[in-house]
Amino acid sequence: MVVNGTDQVATDEQEFISAPALILRSLAARPDRRAITTADGTVITAGDFAAATYRLAHELVARGAARGTTVTLLTGNTAEALSARYAAGLAGARVVNLYDGMSAATLAEITTSVDTAVLLVDAERYATAAELLPLVDVPTVLTLGPGPETTGSTATGSTAIGSTAIGEDVVAASAHRPAEPPAVRIGPDDDLGIRHTGGTTGIPKGIRSLHGPYRSAFDAQYGGPDPDAAPPRFLAATSLAHLAGVLSDLTFHSGGSVVIQRSFDPGEVLAAVERERITDLWVLPPLLYQLLDHPAIGRTDLSSLRRVSYGGCAASPSRVREAIEVFGPVLVSGYGQSEAQNISMLAPHEHDRIGRGGQLSVGRPLPGVEVAVRAEDGTELPAGEQGGIHVRSATVMAGYWKRPDLTAEVLRDGWLDTGDIGYLDEDGYLYLADRSKDKIIVVGGHVYPTEVEELLLTHPAIAQCAVYGVRDAQEAEHVHVAVVPAPGQQPELDDVRAFVTARKGRMYAPEALHVLAEIPLTAVGKPDKKLLRDSHAG
Repeated sequence: MVVNGTDQVATDEQEFISAPALILRSLAARPDRRAITTADGTVITAGDFAAATYRLAHELVARGAARGTTVTLLTGNTAEALSARYAAGLAGARVVNLYDGMSAATLAEITTSVDTAVLLVDAERYATAAELLPLVDVPTVLTLGPGPETTGSTATGSTAIGSTAIGEDVVAASAHRPAEPPAVRIGPDDDLGIRHTGGTTGIPKGIRSLHGPYRSAFDAQYGGPDPDAAPPRFLAATSLAHLAGVLSDLTFHSGGSVVIQRSFDPGEVLAAVERERITDLWVLPPLLYQLLDHPAIGRTDLSSLRRVSYGGCAASPSRVREAIEVFGPVLVSGYGQSEAQNISMLAPHEHDRIGRGGQLSVGRPLPGVEVAVRAEDGTELPAGEQGGIHVRSATVMAGYWKRPDLTAEVLRDGWLDTGDIGYLDEDGYLYLADRSKDKIIVVGGHVYPTEVEELLLTHPAIAQCAVYGVRDAQEAEHVHVAVVPAPGQQPELDDVRAFVTARKGRMYAPEALHVLAEIPLTAVGKPDKKLLRDSHAG
């Protein structure tokens, strides 16, 4: 079955304006409005932010950033991180983010593999830079401000941590540059950036994105078409290197402002929602549950919220229903990938769309997106039949960086094999089962962890869970489950096995149960199954 989104908006090919240029134009058009509130409470106006970013772009051009070069960002959740990304884009360079939570060795491999010409470091990541720099040979390393952690400086004015010189303050160096866009011509087929997957072995795959497809996301009004709605106030409480950065882009372009937090803390998020009158929030399901379970949730004024977006991993239908009761009809579910950007969306009024086994839909394909469900031999499957999810749209990646072999495996005739398993219903709503590569091979067949997780989340003794495979000495896989008990409950393996066996069959029943105070999460807020697997291997 193939489902097509409609109403795709064409991009003006006569004068291409990149997304960074478009965002900066929007900011400069109303210079006095509040654009950013930093984690320290500093307010930055749109005009000041745009001027600083234009100056930084000119400085980066002077230091070798150009079309075909790579500017790599070792940054946290800061205004400087946003400015650096836009400035590098205005200079024509492709942008790479070095994610928090990866080892210095992995970061070094990424930095080298993408041919980094300029490495920019902000104060949030100076400690990581001290570990990274001895492992790489980058032509130009610069800091985004002096930073509060500076312990000394070199004779050239470079920031130093201990005995490790990091680089010159490029923000200070750019102060004399013009506060206007650099004269750099950028086309829709130029590289915008390289995003890396959260690979569990070896170096993560680099996903090439182009300016044209990303620019198309700005053709629709963010948050809906209501012209009378006040501009959005987005709370960036998750990493700006991931989806929070994309939503910040859309917020700026639509005339809104961004409130930044260094990291996700449920109490601080709730306090910021009330204090800053936040309208838009993005969370992964485990973070949504943390908000629901926080003792301040009942006394927090949530009336300003217009949109609480969630996605990225499986969500508990019962907890989503609880979230709707707490936050109101403002939940929006999204499904997408770095390889394809946004694929489908489930609007607030569609959250009663339930599939077999009580599973929540991830919505219908977005305008301009085609979704097909196929069998392993490539045959398209009818509605209701589960298979591999394939996507075709203008926003599908250009390919994997320097890996034509991997690109050929997933891209054929414009169609991307997402690696996800799922099905479409008769009305074109999409339901996900799991990642095909995450399946656990057991005697009698294979188990998709998400299917078991969604079932276990209906068990009265289980509040949260993560299902994963663990190999024994003979390389046979076994189903393990880590659970966080519901208040006052103590799940037992025999009971959980019987619960799963009765509803899905013996093959799906976990062989081991690990009761934890909390499920460990990756840097982007997803259950860290690699850590769980390594902890319980053997």
